[in-house]
Amino acid sequence: MRYFGKAEQMAAQEVRLSEDACHSSDSEGRLGPIDDDVLRTDFQRDRDRIIHTKAFRRLSHKTQVFLAPEGDHFRTRLTHTLEVSQIARTAARALSLNEDLTEAIALGHDLGHTPFGHCGEAALTACLEEAWKQGICQGEQPPVFLHNEQSLRVVDLIENGGKGLNLTAEVRDGIVHHTGDVRPSTLEGRIVAIADRIAYVNHDIDDAIRAGILSEENLPDATHAVLGKSPSERIDTLVVDLVGTSLSEGDIRMSPAVWDAMMELRSFLTEWVYRSPRVLAEVEKADHVVRQLFAYFMDHPELVSEDCRALSPNDPVRAVTDYIAGMTDRFATQMYKRLFIPSARLDDAD
Repeated sequence: MRYFGKAEQMAAQEVRLSEDACHSSDSEGRLGPIDDDVLRTDFQRDRDRIIHTKAFRRLSHKTQVFLAPEGDHFRTRLTHTLEVSQIARTAARALSLNEDLTEAIALGHDLGHTPFGHCGEAALTACLEEAWKQGICQGEQPPVFLHNEQSLRVVDLIENGGKGLNLTAEVRDGIVHHTGDVRPSTLEGRIVAIADRIAYVNHDIDDAIRAGILSEENLPDATHAVLGKSPSERIDTLVVDLVGTSLSEGDIRMSPAVWDAMMELRSFLTEWVYRSPRVLAEVEKADHVVRQLFAYFMDHPELVSEDCRALSPNDPVRAVTDYIAGMTDRFATQMYKRLFIPSARLDDAD
């Protein structure tokens, strides 16, 4: 055996990583001071801090697409996160970029997701718009709930008893810009943004086939011709193209033909899966649960968790939003039942 601590790893990065990579020594730093670590680089420490959060653990009980699925093999927000991490690390390693930074961003990118997936996100946005119309929220425009911004809020403020995780600027940038109009500042962050799309397009197809909504034969012929006829073929085509195109372009890109084929699959999923009667029926229920919980806690702000109230003592809308956004599907459903569904008591029976 030989010792390979932080100093040795950083020296090895200078030799092994591309000059375009974000080296640990080049980090812009953290929001606050931190004690030194002799074994781990800064990005490795960020990865470990994210993994040990409550928000990360809760991802195992948050919806990806199918709410309350029957069976144990459907994706959750946690398994999606792990698949994004695996795809992103493969691409980063092949491009001689910083795999530790890539992994930290990937593991943290969805920490702010609501219960019930994107429909929970939409429901919270509707609640905030209504609060704005009532004059409870300030601003010229109604606020919008965005899970990427909430993910940054989780790591900056909510976790660690309101102290946040004190992550590096590069990880924070990659988390908040993994979706939206602004691209991450690092190549590693840009890899995660594309890996996120590669992951969910492919595993949502897999889950839809498992649910009986689709069959492989239903997928567009043009997509089969470009990407392949199985999940493994498609992922391999997408990742190999990402690596090859990025090498030739000097930036994180996919070739137009492969990118367009992936976007065609995404549009197909929107029409045939995300808007399918089965999914929409559950979305309607989830929307109702989130709206009812929001209204209830706005009327009873003292029942919001102490941590969320302490973070926003003079802003009940923010406190309620943080509280509901942090719930798992299971917790939100149980809370709804406890607050709104009458339950029989055995000692009241004749």
